[in-house]
Amino acid sequence: MDSGSPLDVISQLVKAMNAWDVESAIQLFEPNAAFVIKPGIVVNGSSGIRQALEGFMMLKPTLTIEAQQVVQSGEVAQYCARWSLKGIDPTGTAVKLGGRSSSILRRQSDGRWLFLVDNPWGTEIVM
Repeated sequence: MDSGSPLDVISQLVKAMNAWDVESAIQLFEPNAAFVIKPGIVVNGSSGIRQALEGFMMLKPTLTIEAQQVVQSGEVAQYCARWSLKGIDPTGTAVKLGGRSSSILRRQSDGRWLFLVDNPWGTEIVM
């Protein structure tokens, strides 16, 4: 798995989400990473993130990145994007989500970039 730049990791996450592949997606997060499920609900660590991603994948999603920007300083990068997700909930009802993410990635000692904080909701978490 090549994670040569922060945008490579984003591409891999989009690919994993669209393939409903939680195993590949979870590999893109640091073991103690934080993930904002929705404003007011944050999980930490691989098991919490796995549960959150499984919840999103139950929607059989199609995730699209509409615009993105990376600001990098050394081994840390902030990733901001506008995204949309279309899916179907377990009752068969169409679901459409979207937002403006603000996430932090960190370069690992082996050169890979991984999510430290994944916040798909950006400033919406500010109540």
